[in-house]
Order: sequence, then C-alpha cells, then structure tokens
Amino acid sequence: MGSILPSSRSLSIRPVTALGLTFGLALALFTLSSTTSSTSFKFRVQVLHEFATGIIPERHRASCSPEAWADGQWKYRPRINSSVKTVTKAKDALAFAGFEGCASSREYDWHLGYESERQGRKLPKVDSYQWSPSEQCDVRPLHGASLVKELVEQGGWLLIGDSITENHFFSISCILYPHVVATPDYASQGFKHDDAQHLFLSPHSPLISHLKFPEGFDIEKTPLVTYRRVDLLFEHSELLQLHNELYGSPSNFTLFDENTASFNLSPAYYMRLFTKPLPEANYATLVASSAGHWTMTLFSGFYDDSKPRDGIDDLLEFFRHVVKRWASEVQSMLYEDQRKGSRKAVPRRAIVRAYLPGHDDCHEKSEPWTEYQPFKTVQWNWPWIKDFNKIFQELLSSQSASYPNIFYLPIDRPALLRPDAHVSSDCLHLVSGSGVIEGWTHYIWHFVSREIGGRIR
Repeated sequence: MGSILPSSRSLSIRPVTALGLTFGLALALFTLSSTTSSTSFKFRVQVLHEFATGIIPERHRASCSPEAWADGQWKYRPRINSSVKTVTKAKDALAFAGFEGCASSREYDWHLGYESERQGRKLPKVDSYQWSPSEQCDVRPLHGASLVKELVEQGGWLLIGDSITENHFFSISCILYPHVVATPDYASQGFKHDDAQHLFLSPHSPLISHLKFPEGFDIEKTPLVTYRRVDLLFEHSELLQLHNELYGSPSNFTLFDENTASFNLSPAYYMRLFTKPLPEANYATLVASSAGHWTMTLFSGFYDDSKPRDGIDDLLEFFRHVVKRWASEVQSMLYEDQRKGSRKAVPRRAIVRAYLPGHDDCHEKSEPWTEYQPFKTVQWNWPWIKDFNKIFQELLSSQSASYPNIFYLPIDRPALLRPDAHVSSDCLHLVSGSGVIEGWTHYIWHFVSREIGGRIR
C-alpha cells in the first residue's frame, strides 16, 4: 500500500496530550482559508469545536433510537444563496452539496448528480433539503473532522454491500475531505466492480499531530474506511450448499441464472479482514446491507409463474435461513475476536442498515414526499424490499440475546421519502449531497458512539 501514496505519508506519529494555542491559531487560519460560505448547514467541517476547545462532549446513551431518527421530515434549507439554476461543473455541485471536495474519483460527476443537463437543473433544489429527526433525538451535527478523530482513535468502518454501499462510500469520502485520500485513483486507471476501495488519513491533514493514534497505527497501511462488494452476504457455492441442506436439491437443479452477474465474498473472508490487527486494519464497525440482488432473475431456481408473485415468498423464506446463518457465523467470529482480546476498549460490532428500494418515475419528481407512496409498477424486487428488511429486523431485534454484537438499523424512511434524490441514470442510486446518504453516515456515527454501549457485552 505504501507505493500508492506520496512518501510524505511516512510520518512520525506521536499522541498529543494537550491542544495548545499554536494549534488553535493554525486551525483558525485553516478554517478561514477553506470556508466559502457562512451558512451553518454543511457536511464539511470548518468549525471543529471539539478540536478548538480540546473538550470532547460527554458520552451519553439512548439519545436517539433508530426509530426516532427515522420518524422525522425533510425541511427545505438551502446551503448557499445562489442565482445558479443549472449545475454543469464540479465546483457548483460541491457548493450545493455542502462539500469542499470528494476524495474518491470513481464516477465523480455521476455521484454528485450533475452529469446530465436535466439532472443539473434539478440539483440546486435536490441538494437543499435537510433531514429533521424526531424531537426525541439529541444528535450532534455531522462534523467530518470529528468523525475522522473517532475513526482513528476508536476504530474504522468496513462497508460490505452492493453498488448502493459504494454510493455510501463515495459520500463518506466527501464528508471526510480534505482529511482523507482514496485508493485506487479511478481518474487515472480502470476499475472493476469488486475492487476494494479505501480511505486513508491524508498526510496533509492539519489534524494529524492532534490525534491519539493507537499503537501500531500506520497512515500508509491503516485504512479508516473500506468498501468491499458483497451482493448476497455469501459466495454462490455457500448458498448452493445451504439450499441443498434445506431442500435436498436434485442434481440437475440450478439455483442461479448464469447470465446475471453478482459479486460476492464469504463471511470467513471479510470477517478475517475485519478483525485483522494493526497496522493492516483497525476496524471497529462492520456495516452491511443486503437485499437488492435477491431477485427472481438472479435466483431463477425459485421462479415459478404458477405461484403467487412468481415464487418470491419461497425466496424470502430462503433469505430467512441465509440471514440466520450469516448472523450466527458473524457473531461466532466476533466472539472469537473478543476471546483473543484484540480490542480491549470496545468490542467490534456489526451494523445492518435497512436496504431501500427505488421509486417509480423518479425523474419526474422535484421534491420530497411527506408520506411514502406505494409502488404502482413492479420493478426488480423493489415492492418486497420491506419484506427482506423485516426478516433482518425480526432476527436482530433489541430483545435478541443470540446476537449481542449485531444491530439492525431501520433508518430507511428518509430515503423512502426522497423520490427526487436519484441520479440521472436510474431510480435506485442516490445523489451524494442530497442528504439521504449523508444521513446514513450521520446516524451510524451517532449510534456506534452514543447508543451502542448498553447492549454489547
């Protein structure tokens, strides 16, 4: 990994016990030089209260449950006052999104939503909404530098999922910019769908000398956030084996359509990656999301047009078994990691984020909904995403003692209310800066740092 980044990243890392006047002045200068707007509603961070004062807010519990977070509404709050009506370049798109930049270079304009003229006309309004959760919620603002601090000192995130999770990774690269660098650099080389993507601490971040690095942390080797493509939670061969165990599949049975692509890794593989010690890894939170590729097209062995809904109920039942097997294997590996004592302060944990469907005729929509509107047509497996989510939620309920280190977050409602926030090419993927994906990061950060302590044991 060392050859990817400049040699200047080979820095001497020493914890700092106090934040002095020198850093305060330097940070103030950095803040002034990077600020382009005085509005307070931004995902980027110019005002770093925790660093400026040297005081970390007191940790508290149960200040905003995932249900309370999702029980809110979208409010119109433009980040900038501008006469720009059509966004055609990165500078304007970043301004409306509230970002200074984005570390990832993969499909940059597509993620930011300005690659087509039609989408460019919508973007100023699309990027002008902020999620306002329930009044029960006490959640600190989303500060990129504060999140960097926790990713370094408390442990990073490993994201596993499909292209929607890649959507999430790109957004995080914008939230944490300019304090992170992304690899690989897709602007200068080709890529594959299942390439690993990483965010490393930038050697030029002004935060470096003011972070308390864990022993063994190496900014050349230790990623803060990693994305791995995993569509189905398991490899095909593992799912075939489970199907045979459950149903005694005949020798001529074909579970998958060979012409439908999916990209997968075994839990044994990504859990080994997740629990690797420093300096190769320092992950504390696994973030998983799955359901989008559980379609009757890919799982053609379940398709039966003589059954209601062409057999989707049989696929849902198989998914129930798969999820239980996944949770059991992941929890077992988390227990083993705890027995090794690799993380003494906070045990590693897994988060399952509710998956989301797309929307009908999304490009005809120009603003959020106040109430969710059901599908009028059947596309992919979108009408049944709620059923896949329910299976995960029932298994990982707060009363479950079987999986104490795995948590389900039903935080999909903000996305369900945003038919206007999709990229120009489809009605599933979301624009970074619209507030939808950024809300996932915001709540997951809150949950793992403020809510989670009471259940892990």
